Amino acid sequence: MERSCSVKSRDSITHQACSRGHTPPPLQRRSRRTMVDVTKWPLFSLMEGEELSSIRQACVFGTSANEVIYITHNDDVYVFGLNCSNCLGTGDSQSTILPKKLDFLSGRKVVSLSYGSGPHILLATEEGELFAWGHNGYSQLGNGTTNQGVAPVLVSASLLNKRVTEVACGSHHSLALTNTGEVYAWGYNNCGQVGSGSTANQPTPRRVSNCLQNKVVVSITCGQTSSLAVVENGEVYGWGYNGNGQLGLGNNGNQLTPCRLVGLQGLCVLQIVSGYAHSLALTDEGLLYAWGTNTYGQLGTGNKSNQLSPVQIMAEKERIVEIAACHSTHTSAAKTQSGQVYMWGQCRGQSIVLPFLTHFSCTDDVFACFATPSVMWRLLSMEHDDFLTVSQSLKKEFDSPETADLKFSVDGKYIHVHKAVLKIRCEHFRSMFQSHWNEDMKEVIEIDQFTYPVYRSFLEFLYTDNIDLPPEDAIGLLDLATSYCENRLKRLCQHIIKRGITIENAFSLLAAAVRYDAEDLEEFCFKFCVNHLTEVTQTAAFWQIEGNLLKEFISRASRCGAFKN
Repeated sequence: MERSCSVKSRDSITHQACSRGHTPPPLQRRSRRTMVDVTKWPLFSLMEGEELSSIRQACVFGTSANEVIYITHNDDVYVFGLNCSNCLGTGDSQSTILPKKLDFLSGRKVVSLSYGSGPHILLATEEGELFAWGHNGYSQLGNGTTNQGVAPVLVSASLLNKRVTEVACGSHHSLALTNTGEVYAWGYNNCGQVGSGSTANQPTPRRVSNCLQNKVVVSITCGQTSSLAVVENGEVYGWGYNGNGQLGLGNNGNQLTPCRLVGLQGLCVLQIVSGYAHSLALTDEGLLYAWGTNTYGQLGTGNKSNQLSPVQIMAEKERIVEIAACHSTHTSAAKTQSGQVYMWGQCRGQSIVLPFLTHFSCTDDVFACFATPSVMWRLLSMEHDDFLTVSQSLKKEFDSPETADLKFSVDGKYIHVHKAVLKIRCEHFRSMFQSHWNEDMKEVIEIDQFTYPVYRSFLEFLYTDNIDLPPEDAIGLLDLATSYCENRLKRLCQHIIKRGITIENAFSLLAAAVRYDAEDLEEFCFKFCVNHLTEVTQTAAFWQIEGNLLKEFISRASRCGAFKN
């Protein structure tokens, strides 16, 4: 996969500075600014809201996107999923649907993470330490052996006194970038992807030199069996497999040592990413170039012809600020300056040969919804900061005495609300305030026809769109929803009641459904009572019901054949 957390900022690095040979300012890592819904990845759908809110960083990976690693705001590291090749690092080969904590890594701030196809995992910490685990058939863990890595192990050898800032994994090879701009590589090397000048596998980290010897590298990425690096003046170098032109060198010969992409000469590249066998590059002017395999249209050129050298795409679009690809997919994505997100390549089995405008707000969503497998193309950071969305702010201010301008008194307890919110959200209050507020409306409104739990739940619904009540209280809320003509709330109440129906309360719920003219709920409760007729007729609720309703039930049940032997 192209590097985790390696998206670069678009600050004031100019093409002129690069072309004159001047060193541009350091390329800074770009943090995620938008809230990303991780539940778009199905593996997260079983997690509770509180667990989800604790996540600061996450990555979905694996050959079928069946594994997850995430880091909390407290820097605890958790994993769950299928655990192919011990890639969860739990010390065993057992799969788990529940998150397991990796105590060995907890407390260490993660700055970069990447995964291979085995899969194997590389993780770099803020302290510059590098840990590896998972598949190791080609020594891609860098420990000098081919033994499976069942738990995270510190990668030392030639990296012992180095500070690793970024990692990247190919299918079965690994790259690490240090804070001094050196690149180290190890693992599978059948096509020269380690850059050692030979095709012998590399069991431990070895510095990639040759053309990079006196260069300061600022970014790295891997295709399946190829490697690319961006140096500080914006030049791009590639090595490894090149059968489909994925190195962008103008030919299809493998490259055993780094070679500069002359097709990008005169351009200052800020970000580079690699798909399975294609690559994308973004310049400081917001221009996008693509090259390599094009079987699924992943180059975005409008056809399916491979390109041996970089070609510009999306030239007619506005400035591009971010690009995305992943070595385990044939999907490409890009984001423009105004926030528009485009996708192309293999998208849910279809070949999209031209960039297609989506409704997404970030490139990550493209991979969640359309990539195969639906992995994450980078270590995703969900920095919540102190920013709250409109809905989150409303939820936070419900029943807040500090900001409220109105109180309801129910059963002797106060509920603090905001007149403006109630007027916007509820026709009942809108009419009430317009008719009476300037005349005799008080700052405290007494409510005596509903209980405190019911009325509080109703007001909270106006702030959150959600209700959380047991079925018995939902009956009272159904009454309120009927009185206030809140049809959506009425449907939600019926849903809660259906989920909470039991032998003991079935007839009471049926009576309530009849009383509040909830036809769908009435039908549901009636069928439940008929299906469990013997048990229901033995409950207290059945014999305490009003006579006419009891007669109607017996008559209707009889017409349905409920009393036949």
